[in-house]
Amino acid sequence: MTFRARHLLGIEHLSPQEITTILDLADRYVDMNRRTVKQSDVLSGLTQINMFFEASTRTQASFELAGKRLGADVMNMSVALSSVKKGETLIDTAMTLNAMQPDLLVVRHPSSGAVNLLASKVNCAVLNAGDGRHEHPTQALLDALTIRRAKGRIQRLTVAICGDIAHSRVARSNLILLGKMENRIRLIAPPTLMPAGVGDFGCELYDDMRAGLEGADVVMMLRLQKERMDGGFIPSEREYYHRYGLDAEKLAHAKPDAIVMHPGPMNRGVEIDGELADDINRSVIQEQVEMGVAVRMACMDLLARNLRAERGRRAVGVMV
Repeated sequence: MTFRARHLLGIEHLSPQEITTILDLADRYVDMNRRTVKQSDVLSGLTQINMFFEASTRTQASFELAGKRLGADVMNMSVALSSVKKGETLIDTAMTLNAMQPDLLVVRHPSSGAVNLLASKVNCAVLNAGDGRHEHPTQALLDALTIRRAKGRIQRLTVAICGDIAHSRVARSNLILLGKMENRIRLIAPPTLMPAGVGDFGCELYDDMRAGLEGADVVMMLRLQKERMDGGFIPSEREYYHRYGLDAEKLAHAKPDAIVMHPGPMNRGVEIDGELADDINRSVIQEQVEMGVAVRMACMDLLARNLRAERGRRAVGVMV
């Protein structure tokens, strides 16, 4: 299995072979998670700290469940009650965490680059659970696994990513991953939600949803991230749904077997029609949630292997 990374900070530094390694191992964990007994001892003896500076119920729960199923000692650190709220700097927090000698540190932070900074200050493996508008690597990986299991491949597909592109780290990570795996990517959004320079990623840009969905294999909807909006990006939610919300009529422009995705949480009736979101023949939104646990298990497993190997080399060096 090819995977050399010390941390998982983004998709950008992963090779197509490393992405495939993660997905192949995650497939095995999907099978394990569907068994009656879901426990493994892969991370036995290791400590995992989940540190979320931003609230995210599903991502934090998914990482916690993944760590526990692999046998790690898992601690959720409540940032709202921590010294960060008392004025402690991010570097001071990193040094404090480092003194606790964790093995895996899962971090979500509202500032782009904050997770990279933490990773440079600690001795453990760091997983990025989302930082600002930068990246959300495990979301892109779980999306890729969902697509591969539904379509039988993760190459040479036409993928339409629709909605709030400008504020979405999910969109950025998926752009990078899907591009590495040789897919045709279309971005569909109103001009106010299409970031400058996004065309440099080699994707096609549309502000007409029906034209953008024509012949698509995968339709990936994005949440309107109102908490990151500081102005009038859309005239109203009703108007947004009329033009960019996914419903059966717009989906009819995609291929008949196109799958529908959404990273959640969904705003039903704004980004997607509720009945379509629940349509088991088209929607794979629940499968995305299931794949999330398996992908995070695979990522932590691979990082732990590299961590143990690195520590083993150091121990040999000390003995020599």
